Amino acid sequence: MFTGIISNIGTLTDLVDGKILKARIMCSYDYQSVSEGGSIAHDGVCLTIMNKVQYEKAMSYEVEISNETLSKTNIGDKIGGWVIGKEINLEKSLRLGDELGGHIVTGHIDGVAKLVNLENVDKSTQLTFDVPDHLTSFIAPKGSITLNGTSLTVNEINGSLFKVNIIPHTRKVTTWKHCKLGELVNVEIDLLARYLARLYKPMDKNENI
Repeated sequence: MFTGIISNIGTLTDLVDGKILKARIMCSYDYQSVSEGGSIAHDGVCLTIMNKVQYEKAMSYEVEISNETLSKTNIGDKIGGWVIGKEINLEKSLRLGDELGGHIVTGHIDGVAKLVNLENVDKSTQLTFDVPDHLTSFIAPKGSITLNGTSLTVNEINGSLFKVNIIPHTRKVTTWKHCKLGELVNVEIDLLARYLARLYKPMDKNENI
């Protein structure tokens, strides 16, 4: 479980495509604070840590990405996808007693949204995204949403379009400083919205939310 508060930025240093896609991430987390077999959210995608390596002022680790994860996320996308040198928002999983600074995030991606507009509003950056129709009913004004692992508040929604603001601090400590029009971002809908929808509308056997 996560909160959507980014705690580190990792850099993709290796990507090997075989029976399963493997990636190596370099970051500045304390080596002892990262456990083999533990979880870290990568742009919102929960992945298991393997094969840690310690350096003088950094560390690296390996993750595996399944075909199911590739089908739901932006990892394999041509714009915004994973390539060597890409920076990735990181968050370690919650531990008992940690502050819940954002909102409850599972690290399970529901789909991707396309960045269709970007403009500066006062000192913030307002981003407009186009989201798949099957996710629109889970997005509400002033509600929470997780985009590329970042807990954000929805300003407004109009059909399949919704807007969020990125404050200067968030731009500084995340990869949002590099966002580009047309790129796809990982979306995780609010957990409460998911269960409320399930409560009031029985899920179809073929529905995958």
